[in-house]
Amino acid sequence: MGLIMKRIFEVAPWNVVTHKLDKENKRLQESLTSLGNGYMGMRGNFEEDYSGDSLPGSYLAGVWYPDKTRVGWWKNGYPEYFGKVINAVNFIKMNFLINGSKLDLYTDKISDFTLDLDMKNALLKRSFIVEKDGVKVKFNFERFLSVAQKELSVQKVSFENLSDDSVEVKVISSLDANVKNEDANYDEHFWEVLEITDNSIIAKTKPNDFGTPRFTSGMQVGYVTGLKEVDQTVDKLETSKTFVADLKAHEVGTIEKRVAVVTSRDYETIDDLRDAMEGIAAKVSGVSYEDLLNAHENVWDNRWSQSDIKIDGDTDAQQGMRFNLFGLFTTYSGEDSRLNIGPKGFTGEKYGGATYWDTEAFCIPVYLGVSQPEVSRNLLMYRYNQLKGAYINAERQGLKGALYPMVTFNGIECHNEWEITFEEIHRNGDIAFAIYNYTRYTGDKSFVLHEGSKMLTEMSRFWADRVHYSKRNEQYMIHGVTGPDEYENNVDNNWYTNFLARWTLKYTLQILGEVSKDQFEKLNVSKEEMDHWQDIVDKMYLPYDEDLGIFVQHDGFLDKDIQPVSSIPKDQLPINQHWSWDKILRSPYIKQGDVLQGIWDFIDDFSEREKKRNFDFYEPLTVHESSLSPAIHSVLAADLHYDQKAVALYERTARLDLDNYNNDTADGLHITSMTGGWLAMVQGFAGMRVHDDGTLSYKPFLPKKWNSYSFRQVFRGRVIEVAVKENGSEFKLVSGDPLQIQVNDKPLMLK
Repeated sequence: MGLIMKRIFEVAPWNVVTHKLDKENKRLQESLTSLGNGYMGMRGNFEEDYSGDSLPGSYLAGVWYPDKTRVGWWKNGYPEYFGKVINAVNFIKMNFLINGSKLDLYTDKISDFTLDLDMKNALLKRSFIVEKDGVKVKFNFERFLSVAQKELSVQKVSFENLSDDSVEVKVISSLDANVKNEDANYDEHFWEVLEITDNSIIAKTKPNDFGTPRFTSGMQVGYVTGLKEVDQTVDKLETSKTFVADLKAHEVGTIEKRVAVVTSRDYETIDDLRDAMEGIAAKVSGVSYEDLLNAHENVWDNRWSQSDIKIDGDTDAQQGMRFNLFGLFTTYSGEDSRLNIGPKGFTGEKYGGATYWDTEAFCIPVYLGVSQPEVSRNLLMYRYNQLKGAYINAERQGLKGALYPMVTFNGIECHNEWEITFEEIHRNGDIAFAIYNYTRYTGDKSFVLHEGSKMLTEMSRFWADRVHYSKRNEQYMIHGVTGPDEYENNVDNNWYTNFLARWTLKYTLQILGEVSKDQFEKLNVSKEEMDHWQDIVDKMYLPYDEDLGIFVQHDGFLDKDIQPVSSIPKDQLPINQHWSWDKILRSPYIKQGDVLQGIWDFIDDFSEREKKRNFDFYEPLTVHESSLSPAIHSVLAADLHYDQKAVALYERTARLDLDNYNNDTADGLHITSMTGGWLAMVQGFAGMRVHDDGTLSYKPFLPKKWNSYSFRQVFRGRVIEVAVKENGSEFKLVSGDPLQIQVNDKPLMLK
């Protein structure tokens, strides 16, 4: 399939850099230069006002608002609200006046422009020369969100007079609560200012009708500068200070802005919140910019030393891989079990900043490999702690047990498309799979035998109530669902959904045989219930076609006009931006892996013939218009030794946003699919598997266009380094106890 790509940044191993202010693709530039530290984040919008098209956005982890579901086609069971991440009080705002004339890069004459995201150090830099009214000034901007002090934003701006005459530069720096979301109903504002002073602002989200928490944020700003403060203004929504520099020829002025950002998620009262932001501001006030930056860079250096993936011979691939890892690390670092990974992270408003099944299916496998087990366990605890909401979701559908939400902040479903809310129920299986995946990878059974067994039991109760028994076929079936392929809605017997439902029941029965007597009694599962679950396992219908030798995506799929994606005219791709929804639903084209998702999940359980027949049938029908799609296809292609196809799909997943393949990166990055580079490399090219008996194995190959690649992997208290070169593979135990692994089905002892 011919892909259309839009590459607006240069290719470099550690940097996302351009020397062009691309006014037509400004939003795309902003998305690709986003920053975050797990606690907060922002798009790469400018500090100063920009009169052209822009989507400014700063976001605070775990801070959201329940927007009323506004639909005229209300159905019983619909969620009452749609949760959304909200634009935070703008704490980076700084405007500049040159001899009284406001700087605006959309209209001003500029030269020597550079925009540079340094991924190694998570530092965003910008510089340019502006000519206004006969004078020239060079500006340099730097900003970072500290990972050494999570509640700290740091900015540094310097400006040099390149003119022969003196130039006056005024800096008007603000904390501004006059912000809104572009996708909000009726241009509403979400923040009410409670307190505002000359250097701080405390704002609370406006009341809501749904009983969800209101959040309070506090921000206190401090400055380090030799500039003269000449004015300050405080109004209802904004507090500003004005500084001035009278610069002689080639004189330089500098100002640093440091903002302590705290929220009511961590501080119970206004007094606590105020004390916290004042304490952080005081703590950093005497520390130099260089020391603040060094502390931040040291954490990133340690992070990269554990998880960097090196690719020699292909800078495009190298940049893509690091950009993927950078996006994940800036979004989620795992210390806070109340947080999860939104599909856009801190890079945009789309998808509402909520949690999807992406976390369990795609993110946990990567975090298991690049971080300590506590990080993945916290993601599972997030779901355990929201079990109460999952009960409500099932009850609203008139069903027993627990149904985890498709989209959520608090465990309650907050997505309002019926074919997703009611029908994309495979998510219950994906979460069960994540419990199994964590247990298999880490060898730690403490979660599955306690919290996990409760989750599995309640999800199994849902499945047992959701299936129905077909007397005619003497099999259990599940009608009216949407699988991972959302280009097929309201279908009967989606193979992936049925397969995961059966597997969840089977796995739950296994775990119930392993839990302690006390835990079993707490779960209150009767023998009749367990017998019913076993009956469903034994008699679940899974669509299969004998002639083709494939698992059928759902009943009726093979009755479509089956034509490959290559038959679609290129000017009609992507189809989701050119075709009506009706036409898409009638077509055979697949948004993302569906049957193949299940084969990827349980890759050891299928024969070579089964994998080959299903991949050869379904991949040519897949348009990969979900960002999650290319990675798993790359892994399966590598497993089948379709090396060229595996590399092409790796390139698509690793550079999905950098090259804007799906023409939607302007809305924000695809954070959860940034797992794709790691999955395609480690599970695909290196053939890494963890088997049910705990054996770690590899079957590596080297793409022809690469000279070598290497990565480090965390596994059961060890760090292993894998290097794949033209003359073979090398495996090294960096730390931890000796371990026997398998390489190409032969044992190898690492010591």
